[in-house]
Amino acid sequence: MSALSVTEEDRHREPAVTLIRHVFSLVCRVEVNIRAGAPVIWRILTDAQDFPRWNSTITRIEGDIREGRRLRLHVPGTERTFTPRVSGLTPNQRMTWTGGVAPLFTGVRAFVLRPRSDGSTDFVMDERFSGAMLPLIARALPDFRPVFARFASDLKWEAERPPARATVGT
Repeated sequence: MSALSVTEEDRHREPAVTLIRHVFSLVCRVEVNIRAGAPVIWRILTDAQDFPRWNSTITRIEGDIREGRRLRLHVPGTERTFTPRVSGLTPNQRMTWTGGVAPLFTGVRAFVLRPRSDGSTDFVMDERFSGAMLPLIARALPDFRPVFARFASDLKWEAERPPARATVGT
């Protein structure tokens, strides 16, 4: 079995999700090991048009995932559109999506890829909400843990799935 082979145990391993609440900040973080190289995962994370196919937490992304670009994210269960700006892109390593209006309320989502010696990659995504309005709206915010776990599971599944193989015609 190669270092990148996916076992049933790997496929069912749940992402680790943490949530830390303070008066003026809220941080949700998910971590999972993915049995794929960082370039494979990066390609998936930066292809906005393909996001809805593999990611059950996004129904549509308008825009390109490129440095300085503004995205329009559509998510299931709400009519609200999120409009983060992409920044801090370091290919195959990290990127950040930032939204909101500082200092009232901001959300900063960071995606980090950490390659391991066995050919797999540790994926970390965290979102930090902060601002003067946070204490007033904190109770209205959803529990982000299930959404973050689903995002990481969907990404893991997509990155680890075997490539489609062409069948030979008769």
